Amino acid sequence: MALIPLNPPAAAVPERYAAADGPRILKLWHLASVDAPSVAVVWACALAWTAHVGPSWATITALALVVWAIYVLDRLLDGQAGVRGERNGLKERHHFHWKHRNKLVWLAATGSVAAICLALPNLARRGLRPDSAVAAAMLIYFGGVHGGSGGLRRMLKRASALISRDLVVAAIFTAGCVLPALTATRQENATLIPLAAPAAALAGLAWLNLHAIGRWENDAPLAGGLIRPALVLAGLSISGAAALLGAEPRSAALLAMAGMSSLLLLLLDRVRGRLEPVTLRAAADLVLLTPLFLAGFTL
Repeated sequence: MALIPLNPPAAAVPERYAAADGPRILKLWHLASVDAPSVAVVWACALAWTAHVGPSWATITALALVVWAIYVLDRLLDGQAGVRGERNGLKERHHFHWKHRNKLVWLAATGSVAAICLALPNLARRGLRPDSAVAAAMLIYFGGVHGGSGGLRRMLKRASALISRDLVVAAIFTAGCVLPALTATRQENATLIPLAAPAAALAGLAWLNLHAIGRWENDAPLAGGLIRPALVLAGLSISGAAALLGAEPRSAALLAMAGMSSLLLLLLDRVRGRLEPVTLRAAADLVLLTPLFLAGFTL
């Protein structure tokens, strides 16, 4: 059985991408699956900031480790499917993970154990239920996508006709980002109201990110496709920010950052023909880090 090539041949890369190769550190940030944990941590801290609570460092670290392990596992399973000839069109991130699979498996397993050790002592009893729900949703998703019983796969296939895979992943990702703030608000008896609008914006932004990446990696036409959802999300986010500016300035600020990210994704879509694929994919996550602009603000 032939293994998937560890490095795609140079001829497979369209010539139009050659002129815009991004920084090596940016590409490694994506290839090593550090991009998604970075986005999760930034948004989890920002959401907690909007609710005027401070999640513990242990909870945030556990979130980063769990998200990283999930992404590593997903890409390793995709790589294994490529080895078996069950999947085509693997990207450079899959080749990277398969090449370093022995190290990544042990690192992901160690990270998962560390996340459990960090999270369990810091979770209030009332916080276990939503954490368990998110974990169950992730397990069901993985079972349906990467294996599982035939019945589970058939059930998820029927569900995908009603709800897109990108929407499911965006919802699970958002729930994971909300959990540290949710746990902290319950422990400190704080209100959840400021979290509602920014969390909804994050869900829309996560979906837009996945939708854009899917279009790019399937070579969708440059024109259209992303303009309407990006502008709708940006318009709703900025309008919401204006409406909440007086009552919830922190929520308003985070909504404005979501609007900025959606416009930046639209910009990437417009110039994607000028960017090397790995650079473009990494940039799609990089533009989700706009809440970093709020660091140090005391609204």
